[in-house]
Amino acid sequence: MSTALHIKNMVCQRCVRVVKDELEQAGYTVQHIELGEAMLAEDNIDKTKISQLLSDNGFELLEEKSARLVNDIKTFIITHIRNRGFEDNNQKISALLEAHFNKEYNYLSQMFSHAESATLEKYIIAQKVELVKEWLVYDELTLSEMAYKLGYSSVAHLSSQFKQVTGFSPTQFKNLKHRTRKGLDEV
Repeated sequence: MSTALHIKNMVCQRCVRVVKDELEQAGYTVQHIELGEAMLAEDNIDKTKISQLLSDNGFELLEEKSARLVNDIKTFIITHIRNRGFEDNNQKISALLEAHFNKEYNYLSQMFSHAESATLEKYIIAQKVELVKEWLVYDELTLSEMAYKLGYSSVAHLSSQFKQVTGFSPTQFKNLKHRTRKGLDEV
């Protein structure tokens, strides 16, 4: 038998490595691990010990079904925005979420808003803005390319949302000496 752990704040492959290493150092056998979830070979585990171990590293063990769903939504959004983008995809994120979770978007949005201090839409926008900040810092893409990759209808729409969230236009942000970025788990 095995045990599935649902873990909050696992937002990148570095997080996966840290959780895997910590669980193995604690004496557990990790059968499978991915963003937000780890499968242990053992069925008799010390959840208090694991919870503390995760907490010490900025993660959180999720017990409630609704908390797991919200974490899964966050993981899906982060993965989609960062790895897949919206290029050549005419579907809106709401339709993608509905298809992935097999639940109506309104239900997912209400669950998310109830558990978090922001709406699902604001979370999606915040994730996009953080990625734009990263691209601006590293000067990887033009604003037109960014808008296209993130599914914006225009550069003006991207710039408007960016300014609403940061208080700066993308160009102003790029010219700042002290640019503030957030970790994915802080968005």
